[in-house]
Amino acid sequence: MHNCHDDVLKYHNHEVTLPQSEQDEMRKRRNTNRDRLKAGLDRDGEPAPKTFQSQGSYAHRTMVQDADKDYDIDDGVYFDIGDLIGPKGGDKTPQDAKEMVCTALHDDRFSTPPEVRTNCVRIHYDAGYHVDIPVYREVTRENWTEQPEVYWEIASSEWKLSDPKGVTTWFQDANEQQSPDTKNGRQLRRVVRLLKAFARSRESWRDQMASGFMISVLVVDCYHADEDREDRALYDTMVAIRDRLQWDLEIDHPVVEGEKLTRGTDDAKARFLRDKLVWAIDALDVLADPDCTRKQALGAWDKVFKTDFFKDRPSSTEAAAASAVTTSGVLTDRSGGRRVVDKRGGGRYA
Repeated sequence: MHNCHDDVLKYHNHEVTLPQSEQDEMRKRRNTNRDRLKAGLDRDGEPAPKTFQSQGSYAHRTMVQDADKDYDIDDGVYFDIGDLIGPKGGDKTPQDAKEMVCTALHDDRFSTPPEVRTNCVRIHYDAGYHVDIPVYREVTRENWTEQPEVYWEIASSEWKLSDPKGVTTWFQDANEQQSPDTKNGRQLRRVVRLLKAFARSRESWRDQMASGFMISVLVVDCYHADEDREDRALYDTMVAIRDRLQWDLEIDHPVVEGEKLTRGTDDAKARFLRDKLVWAIDALDVLADPDCTRKQALGAWDKVFKTDFFKDRPSSTEAAAASAVTTSGVLTDRSGGRRVVDKRGGGRYA
């Protein structure tokens, strides 16, 4: 397979993972909304949250760059079940709990007011991104051994068993245990980001494509590590996911037993991802040709990611010269593991 290790790694570092400045901005928005919610609940005479917990791609650090800044920040708010009591003394319904949070978040400075959705309260920002605040209640009940057990339920169309904290732990553990490296976020996380960037590379794909959570689960299940070849790790994982989806389109929730992320045995979004992987892998066939030129190889990666990043990469001779130690003693990024200067500002390593 034609070696594009440095090129794929550079693409991840400069075009896929979020710049530190954008990470900082989202963290600021998250914290501002936490303060706004606590103040609003206190103003309205409602119960104070037990805790907050970031989740999803924000917590997993698998968010990818988007030209329209269409970022989804998930930040769950947790209440004790005993605090979510309705006006007649019974438990608040999921709808009541979400409306309580939505009302508390109201701020005249929002051009679009917060809205109650099926699984969260959503706050829109003019910049393009939004913050989703799922509402949870913490429940303690005896398990089958008659010991107290804590679990969480999300306010959806009904109160449903959920474990977002467990999902974050699951992903972090998989990244640490399966990745062959410890730098730059670790390789499994980078492969997730790259596949999410591929899935979002065409606007026309987005409503049809498997979710980021589905992609993360598939990568964890099908990941092929390669410490020395970022391009091969990505390619081999793509092939493994394609093959897995060829025989089974259903995807299990990684921590909630019996729950599926897909709808039925012919899930349209999983099928769409499979079909696009079939196309992409075919587009990369040229890499296996022993006569494949660097220009052909880079063109194939450009086609897959719908970019012109790769065609502007230096030639083999230029790349070799650029990877040498300069007379000033500053190292460039030969292996993909060393930190380099990004003149566009903001570290891109996470």
